[in-house]
Amino acid sequence: MKSVILSMDGNIEKEIELPRIFSLRINHKLIHKAFVNLNSHQFQKQGRHNSAGMDVSASTLNPPTGHGQSRIARIHSGGGGRQGQAGGVASVRGGRQAHPPKSEKIIYKKLNKKENKYALCLAMAATTSKQYVQNRGHKIDKIKYFPIIISDQIESLTKTSEIKSIITNLNLIDDINRLKSRKIRTGKPSYRGRKNKRGKSVLIVTKNPKNLFKACGALPGVDVRAVNHLSILDLAPGSQIGRLTMYSKNAIEEIAKIKLTKLSVLEKIS
Repeated sequence: MKSVILSMDGNIEKEIELPRIFSLRINHKLIHKAFVNLNSHQFQKQGRHNSAGMDVSASTLNPPTGHGQSRIARIHSGGGGRQGQAGGVASVRGGRQAHPPKSEKIIYKKLNKKENKYALCLAMAATTSKQYVQNRGHKIDKIKYFPIIISDQIESLTKTSEIKSIITNLNLIDDINRLKSRKIRTGKPSYRGRKNKRGKSVLIVTKNPKNLFKACGALPGVDVRAVNHLSILDLAPGSQIGRLTMYSKNAIEEIAKIKLTKLSVLEKIS
């Protein structure tokens, strides 16, 4: 499979042969399995104190019958607001939880290393398909070449205005502008800290993204990743493949170094 390298102005510099990874056959189930595995590692563990709701002096009556009241445990004290109130059990106000979550529980999934690596290669291969990228909702009507490969000069940029001009030259600005019209969500997402939910736009993959992190921070939906730190979570958000991705020339050279000889069995299965 061949593609072209674009300059900062959007013109074609030269034609190159893409690594074998970009020609792999897509396996949606394996990509979804890898996404669930990695996404579960971000879950926050929950737990309750061992004596939560039990720090009261409460017990049932002895004998429990013949008092004209229910047999539930009641608080003992010499007076005060809670004297005689039920407490220390799960069915009362201010009582403990019946079956609280435990922080010792293992909630993250496990996946074989070869499956995880091969799923990442498949997610990169999906970035070469215009159909997959369109199915994600990206606006790519003016883009001709997939995957988008740009010269290494982009790694030296430090200003947002310079990045924005390059994105405009590559006809990617329409995909970024579609995220600016999203409204603030009201209701439960608002008071739970999710009122400004943003979608995903261009993913820039380079070998050395140190300068690009700050330059792309003000652009909505634009993410920057080092090729060695690339993940399924970046290439297939929500386990949906085909994210609009832009690679630098150095990133393509690093991807070409990935060996697929040990993954031949998985390739036959897919």
